[in-house]
Amino acid sequence: MTLVATSPVRRPVRKSADTASTPAAATRRGAHTEPAWVRLLVIGFAVAFLTVFVVLPLLLVFSEALSKGISFYLAALAEEEALAAIKLTLIAAGISVGLNLVFGVIAAWAIAKFEFPGKTLLITLIDLPFSVSPVISGLVFVLLFGAQGWFGPWLMAHGVQILFAVPAIVLATTFVTFPFVARELIPLMQEQGSLEEEAAISLGAGGWTTFWRVTLPNIKWGLLYGVLLCNARAMGEFGAVSVVSGHIRGETNTMPLLVEILYNEYQMVAAFAIASLLALLALVTLIVKTVLEGRIEEGLHPDDH
Repeated sequence: MTLVATSPVRRPVRKSADTASTPAAATRRGAHTEPAWVRLLVIGFAVAFLTVFVVLPLLLVFSEALSKGISFYLAALAEEEALAAIKLTLIAAGISVGLNLVFGVIAAWAIAKFEFPGKTLLITLIDLPFSVSPVISGLVFVLLFGAQGWFGPWLMAHGVQILFAVPAIVLATTFVTFPFVARELIPLMQEQGSLEEEAAISLGAGGWTTFWRVTLPNIKWGLLYGVLLCNARAMGEFGAVSVVSGHIRGETNTMPLLVEILYNEYQMVAAFAIASLLALLALVTLIVKTVLEGRIEEGLHPDDH
């Protein structure tokens, strides 16, 4: 009888979730090494903090605005002074967002795509409104365009009024909001690189064609995100606008300024009615911001989806 040597049968080893560990999985496991009571304490503190300082104030704003009924609420919003403030706020926000949109795209393109002397200085200047108080920026415009300012006498001699008028409100709003679009686009364009633009140019596309067909589709969600934040900041601006507006009722009061005036005059329903519009803007901004963040992530990591 002939014996045939056979090799032992190798059974596939089934890897468990713990065996097939990855750095990400290890990180997740390491993040849950704390006792359960510690996790509950941290989460509970965060939820309680947000409830006290965010949720409750928002609920109180809407509660006070509707305290006398929907008819009083709508009547307060339909007041001539309220409509003028809403109109001025929309005008100032629209103009400042448009200016910052153009500046943000140009500045981000220059910083992300080119190397030039003064690039670091330009980035620093873009961040300047983040570190300067809005009140100080308003005082700067008073120094420039006031009656005793640098350009004030010349402007008055030619019948041009900047300070205590709509132009000053637009300038102040534009100053405090111009970093938002640029700061959102710069890292996005740097991460995407310039290979697609170079390929388009090598195939004969011009500068404008490359921008509209290649660059803009790649940055559209980041651009919308920056515009959204810029608009929300513009409509809620108080400090700089308060300095340059002059508080002329029915003419130079934006929504935040009108809220302060009505509150100081004990017109609570009217004040909270205007404030509720700003609160609604904040809620809508939060929702759209969350959606756009997901879109931006999909654009940066298309292979992950």
